Amino acid sequence: MPQPDNIRIVLASRPEGRPKPENFRLEHAAVPAPAEGEVLLAIRYLSLDPYMRGRMSAAKSYAASTEIGQVMEGGTVGEVLESRHPDFKAGDFALSFSGWQSHAVAKGAQLRKLDPKAAPLSTALGVLGMPGFTAYSGLLTIGQPKTGETVVVAAASGPVGSAVGQIARIKGARAVGIAGGPEKCAYVKEKFGFDAVVDHRDPDLAGKLAAACPDGIDVYFENVGGHVWDAVFPLLNTFARIPVCGLIAQYNATGDFPGPDRLPVLMRQVLSKSLTIRGFIQREFAEAQGPSFRSEMARWIAEGAVKYKEDVVEGLANAPEAFIGLLEGKNFGKLVVKL
Repeated sequence: MPQPDNIRIVLASRPEGRPKPENFRLEHAAVPAPAEGEVLLAIRYLSLDPYMRGRMSAAKSYAASTEIGQVMEGGTVGEVLESRHPDFKAGDFALSFSGWQSHAVAKGAQLRKLDPKAAPLSTALGVLGMPGFTAYSGLLTIGQPKTGETVVVAAASGPVGSAVGQIARIKGARAVGIAGGPEKCAYVKEKFGFDAVVDHRDPDLAGKLAAACPDGIDVYFENVGGHVWDAVFPLLNTFARIPVCGLIAQYNATGDFPGPDRLPVLMRQVLSKSLTIRGFIQREFAEAQGPSFRSEMARWIAEGAVKYKEDVVEGLANAPEAFIGLLEGKNFGKLVVKL
């Protein structure tokens, strides 16, 4: 039987503004062989996430940029084809960070074994993975919602936002979501159980959000930025907490931002309302909170307290188009590629 190719998608060029198909290149390469302590994985699921847009840029950030010609980065679920590590055998499944390719070699010590009987494998990239943990750690560590408070989250139909609202309700808070379009808003309200949902495409977003938050906003989980932040900002209560995990409205922006400098207004409100604005990357909480997250989230899912939605794209070759759509809000749920 002939050896299969390793099909991979690499960064062909750095995008200016919105990524384009020509910024990606599909290549065929030899399937790598594992060394001692490593395993060879056949990738079954690839996660597509907004942070990948930052990796495509050369701008300094919290993580190194993807180099031109390098495989696009990303979380993956893989099946072990060959193992040279004592903890893994052929047929096992593992969570890894192998990127946009069909095969990869990974160090066994850096993998987390997955049980396909415990939960669908794709959930390790979503509600039971990095997005779910982002919601859990950011909301509970920084947001610290209390019974009766109002928690608002943007991108509420996505994997992070939907988890934030549902965890907020578990903790006794009132959950208000902001989503794009009637279908997503209805899903957030009916399936995820939010107390209220506002469409960010509504011309009167500010008025609708104010009506949905008559007692103001105590916690705002920031995924978006842009005009959504403009609607949220006047409603923040004294001692409000704002975990900042994403600014997807700005990821494709180029040059200076238009309009007047609003930093003085922001800083005045930070002072006068004693606001807490804290950016975070979920990995800073992983060691301390990872085990409790996996235990509690699995229980909440089993009890029906947390529900999730996936948007599955078939085929690695379709990853670039799906990723471009993700940055424009075209996905509905956690976006994964099934290989």
